Amino acid sequence: MPRPALLRIGPHAGVSAVLFLSLFAGQAGLIAITPILPALAADFDVSTAAAGQLRTVTGLVAGVTALALGMAAGRIGLGRQLLAGTGLLAAGSLASAAAPTFELLVLAQAPVGAGVALVTTAGVVAAAEWVPEVYRSRALSWALTGQPAAWIVGMPLVGVVGEAASWRLAFLLLPFAAALVAGLALARRAGEPPRPAKPTRIRAAFASRDLKLWASAELAANSAWAGTLVYSGALFTESYGTSSALVGVLLAFAAAAYVAGTFTTRRFLGRSDRPRLVALGLALALGVTLFGGVRPGAVASALLLAASGFLAGGRTLVSSAVGLAVDPAARGAVMAVRSATMQFGYFLGVLVSGTALAAGGYLGLGLAVGGLLVLASALFAPCALGSGICYPARLQSVPADARAS
Repeated sequence: MPRPALLRIGPHAGVSAVLFLSLFAGQAGLIAITPILPALAADFDVSTAAAGQLRTVTGLVAGVTALALGMAAGRIGLGRQLLAGTGLLAAGSLASAAAPTFELLVLAQAPVGAGVALVTTAGVVAAAEWVPEVYRSRALSWALTGQPAAWIVGMPLVGVVGEAASWRLAFLLLPFAAALVAGLALARRAGEPPRPAKPTRIRAAFASRDLKLWASAELAANSAWAGTLVYSGALFTESYGTSSALVGVLLAFAAAAYVAGTFTTRRFLGRSDRPRLVALGLALALGVTLFGGVRPGAVASALLLAASGFLAGGRTLVSSAVGLAVDPAARGAVMAVRSATMQFGYFLGVLVSGTALAAGGYLGLGLAVGGLLVLASALFAPCALGSGICYPARLQSVPADARAS
């Protein structure tokens, strides 16, 4: 008697679980300081603004590491890259928990950033490499869900532990523990060799004009979503007087909507991914603009943020699928650049959205982040519309003579 569809476990299940844990650990390393920032700043007698630069250090190291990884793409097996990433996350989290001075805490965030880059880049590539193509969308959607899941679980956990016990314990209970669990799950994959095909370097891969357009669109879109998230909590507090505890719940609700968007969109992945990427970007532009500019009440704003999260989850999955459609030898380089756009997009997003907020309030913020998403869709529209400058079916192979020697 055949098993019900919901109970069937395909060959992607084990890989999906491992990659989910890996990206969960990477995101946990990024968000760990957010709820405990005031306590951390007070303990070291520094301002909250100064303590917030820890995230800047993490993001900068992650972006640079991602680019460096792309330059050496294919030389190290994906299992070893992921295991090294979780090891760096664990080491950086442990060092952060034990840091006796603020300066040493800053240094401890460097391996966290490097670990984030490794698990984010290699995790997405592994979703394509470790399962048959027919299961790729399932493995990819589960892997990407690890990031919002870390937000949903981690924000309340770190906040409660940091308030009830110590911010140092929070580093141990979330990123350190998550990295250890992911590392144990990855142990069986550590011995896998790299692909026998010669890898494509970043410069060679992005000799393709459509890849340049895709990467530019990713930078703009990631900047917009980062700018939205950074100031979303402040919007609720300053517009409606929402408590910090309730803000955490509302942000977790938006993250859950992001997960729902990922799994809903998975059903529609296929040959029309490029036009869908543009459409989702434009819809998300409308959502974040309304979130910033139309604020009739906390419930309405929460629903707008959740709807935007749903669209952002779908867009992230489609964009990843588009990037993975390149020649397998170029996937490492392409995903390394995408990972770098996510990290550098954080800096650009905070700069643009912060400036817009100061100049035009939350309406200015909404217009700025919405404008970035319109720009992202406009940049990739020529590829989506098949105007002739892009490959006819999907992002395709890099010339053989452009491969690494």
